[in-house]
Amino acid sequence: MPSPPHAFHTPQTSYTKDDLLRSSEGGYFGPGNAQLPAPPMLMMDRITEITLNGGEFGKGHIVGQLDVAPSLWFFTCHALGDPVMPASLGLDAMWQMIGYWLGWSGSPGKGRAIGVGEITFSGHVTPDIRCVRYEVDMRQVRRGKLTLGIANGRVLADDACVYVAKDMRVSLVTSAD
Repeated sequence: MPSPPHAFHTPQTSYTKDDLLRSSEGGYFGPGNAQLPAPPMLMMDRITEITLNGGEFGKGHIVGQLDVAPSLWFFTCHALGDPVMPASLGLDAMWQMIGYWLGWSGSPGKGRAIGVGEITFSGHVTPDIRCVRYEVDMRQVRRGKLTLGIANGRVLADDACVYVAKDMRVSLVTSAD
């Protein structure tokens, strides 16, 4: 299968922290196209896998990881005396990955989270966790005047699933939108 075309970046199957930081600076997929947020809102340290046709639905798969340290910013301010990563940050990480995947796979525009169908929580990310893994499976991709990615995902804390999200939606907007 041919790689997706890009004028500014040759797609890879994985990305380091330095790659992700360069993406947050913009221009990785060309000016005005998908980019990740800068720290501290960049919620991953690496993407270990990104495919066009993998995952549960065969339409794309992304795996990202965040190394957990007790000094992470959200542990000191979210729930004083009860350090826990806000679940919204894990959800945002998965939205980030969907937008990144849309740019990586060749669609122009900047990612915007537009919804989630359902989310179920069964645990937490606390300072004693060593690694958070986000796994996202693209379920549907629409390209055209509106670019839309719909995906299911899960957040794992040291390999234990702590929440599952279904029907996460991200669209790409261009400056003309």
